[in-house]
Amino acid sequence: MTASNLVELRRDLHRHPEPAWCEFYTTARLVDELETRDLDALYVGPEVLSADDRMAVPDDDVLSEWFERAREAGAREDVLDRLEGGFTGAVAVLKRGEGPTVALRVDIDGLPITESEDADHAPVAGEFRSENEGYMHACGHDAHATIGLGVLDAVAESDFQGTLKVFFQPGEEQVAGGKPMAKSGHLDDVDYLLATHVGLDHPSGEVVAGIEGFLAASHFEAEFTGAPAHAGARPEQGDNAVQAMASAIQNLYGIPRHADGATRVNAGIVEGGTATNIIPEEASLGGEVRGETTELMRYMEEKAHRVLRSAAEMHGCEVDISTEGRAPSAASDDELVSIVSAVAAANADVESVVERDSLGGSEDATYLMQEVQDNGGLAAYVGVGTDHPGGHHTRTFDVDEDSIGLGIDVLSGAILDIASTRP
Repeated sequence: MTASNLVELRRDLHRHPEPAWCEFYTTARLVDELETRDLDALYVGPEVLSADDRMAVPDDDVLSEWFERAREAGAREDVLDRLEGGFTGAVAVLKRGEGPTVALRVDIDGLPITESEDADHAPVAGEFRSENEGYMHACGHDAHATIGLGVLDAVAESDFQGTLKVFFQPGEEQVAGGKPMAKSGHLDDVDYLLATHVGLDHPSGEVVAGIEGFLAASHFEAEFTGAPAHAGARPEQGDNAVQAMASAIQNLYGIPRHADGATRVNAGIVEGGTATNIIPEEASLGGEVRGETTELMRYMEEKAHRVLRSAAEMHGCEVDISTEGRAPSAASDDELVSIVSAVAAANADVESVVERDSLGGSEDATYLMQEVQDNGGLAAYVGVGTDHPGGHHTRTFDVDEDSIGLGIDVLSGAILDIASTRP
C-alpha cells in the first residue's frame, strides 16, 4: 500500500470504532484488503479463536446492534456471515520459502469514549471523526491494524525466507481477545512473535525495542441481589443490594498492598436501584485488579472476591462474581530486543531508540507472548512513538500518521533480520 492508501485505510477504521467482539466492520474491511494480497492462507472469525476461551462477550442484542451498524456502513454480507455471534478478527499467512515462522500481533478494537468535536481535533478537521457516537479509537488500534497490513506488504516485497503470520486481534481493551487467539492453534508453529503499540507517552520518531512492566490484570463483574421493600414504611424488610455494593467498593480499596511488587484495584462501573423510595434489590459492580506479576494479580483477585462475598453476606444479599477479562504478565526476550534496537538505530527516520521501558499498564498480547515462549520461541513487545494531543483513552487522542510508516519500516526490518539470523 502507498503512504496515502495507508492513511486512507487508517481514517476509514477511525470512522468506525467498535468494542470487543463487535469489530464486524473492522474485520470485514481488513478482509477486503487482505483478499487483494497474494496470501497462502487467510483465516477469519471462528477460525482464529478458541471459542471456549472467549471472555466478556456481549449479549445477543448488543451483538445484533453492532452487526447491523456494520452492514449499514457497507461491510460485505459474505464476511459478516462468517463473523456472526461476535467471532471477529483474522490471521493472514504469507509463505516465502524455507525458514522460521515469525508472527506480528496487532489489535483492532475501540473504546466507549465520545470523541472530541473541537474544530482543531485532527479527525474533525480531516472529516474522519468517529461515526459511532460514544465510541472512538482512543488508543491507536486503527493505526495498529494499518501497520499490520503495511508490514505484510513490506515483507511480501522483500527477500524474506520463511512464514509470516499477522494476527489481527479483537477485544484487547477488555483483555478478552488475547487468550482465545493464543489458544487457537495458530501459534503452535510460531518461532518468533512481535507485538506493537503506538504512543505510550513516547514521541514521534522514538522506538522502544522492548516494552516490559506489564501488569497482570483480571476484570470482574459482581451482581448483588437483595430484597426490595418500601424505603419509608418498611425499610427493615429489605436487603439493600446497593449498600452491599457500596461496602464492597470501600473495602476493595482497603486490600493491603503487597511487599513483592505493585498491585492495583479499581471499581470502574457501578449501577443499581430503580427509585428513591425502594430498597434496591439489584446492583452491579464492574472492576479490575492488577499485579506486577501474575502471582500478585491472583493475590489481588482472591482478596477482591473475598471482599465481594463478605460485603454481600454482611447485608443479607447474594453475589454472583464473573471474570470478564484476564491477562498475565510477560517479558520481552533480550535477543529480539537487540534486533529491534539495531534495526531502529539504522533507520534514518528514527530519532532515538529506547532499549526498554515499563508500560505500567496491562495488555493481553501477553497471552500470545507467553504461548510462543512456552513453546520454546522468543517474543518482544515494540513501542512506536507518536505525538498525540491527548493521552491514551481520552476524547482528544489521535496519532501522528507519519508514525505508521515508521512503525512498518522498523517492524518489517526486524522481521527480516529475525528470519535471517534466527536468534
